[in-house]
Amino acid sequence: MFKKVIIAEDLDAMNLGIIQVLKDLDITNFQHSKYCDEAFLKIRKAIQDNDPYDLLISDLSFKTDREAKIESGDELVKKVRELQPDIKIAAYSVEDKSFRIKSLFENADIDAFVLKGLHSIEELKKAIRLISTSDQKFISPEVASALQEKNNFEIDDLDIRILKYLANGTSQDEIIEIFKNSDVKPNSKSAIEKRLSKLKDFFKANNTVHLVSITKDMGII
Repeated sequence: MFKKVIIAEDLDAMNLGIIQVLKDLDITNFQHSKYCDEAFLKIRKAIQDNDPYDLLISDLSFKTDREAKIESGDELVKKVRELQPDIKIAAYSVEDKSFRIKSLFENADIDAFVLKGLHSIEELKKAIRLISTSDQKFISPEVASALQEKNNFEIDDLDIRILKYLANGTSQDEIIEIFKNSDVKPNSKSAIEKRLSKLKDFFKANNTVHLVSITKDMGII
């Protein structure tokens, strides 16, 4: 079983639930942080002190009241995985978008994804028990299909360029002009709108602003 755990979660009620899970599993050495930056600094200091954490439990969405270098749990787990490759990581979130969950497993190599909900406490216990004793992955049954879904739609470099332009405040008409002047194709209004429509559907975004926000959170742009 894990000896030293850090929790990255900004909601007190959720923190209390996670702490109770750890106590039920006889894990008494734990710390928590409401900020991703703070959690990352604690993990780095623990490594420097030769007393590293062996499990990170992190939410994905954080509301912060101060300027932050690391704004999301997605970014935190990726940075922690690079910093400490052998640490076990469990994401604990209400997120149910298949692409985002896949990205966590494929790009951050998380060990568990537990969906916050009616059965999340027991699932978190199961996840911690499983990943503490094996290299198996745990994912909540409600979103398990996310890892098995096959989607013919793939994001290409042009999609990413469009998203980056939008994130920088460039309008669709301006993007079209940039593509035409650079001889980038397709560059018609209908082609750009079609791509954006597919991206919104794929990421389940309500509008373009929401789409940019989602892809930023996921580290795509």
